[in-house]
Amino acid sequence: MEKKKESFFEKIATKITCWTGSSAAFGIALTIVIIWGISGPIFKYSDTWQLVINTGTTIITFMMVFLIQKSQNKDSKAIQLKLNELIAASRHASNRMVDIEDLTEQELDVLHKYYQKLSDISEEDDDIHNSHSIDAATNLEKEKIEHRKKYHND
Repeated sequence: MEKKKESFFEKIATKITCWTGSSAAFGIALTIVIIWGISGPIFKYSDTWQLVINTGTTIITFMMVFLIQKSQNKDSKAIQLKLNELIAASRHASNRMVDIEDLTEQELDVLHKYYQKLSDISEEDDDIHNSHSIDAATNLEKEKIEHRKKYHND
């Protein structure tokens, strides 16, 4: 896959996100807060002295919310794509699970309950290598129905 050129905003956002998560950034932030705290007596703990830290932290926090959200969105999308690839590549995994992040909360709850049942089945199973995916369960159910038809229609 050809890698596309990142936009200016993308490059800046990535660099800022990486930098703000570094030890150096934490050290600088801690130093600023310590200097601000030590300077309190010099400025007689005035309203302006308090306003400096309040305004600075508010602006930084406001901007970081959007940078963090952008980073989370990108990371989440990348993880979902990687999981989709693993599901698609696995012979025993159900391809129905690809893109389930687009389902509603209620639909995800239904799937979650189903997988809780599969977990219970797996715990009862002696062979840990047996597949208990949605498709495997569906195929097993079809086999059972065919078996019943065969023996009850004779």
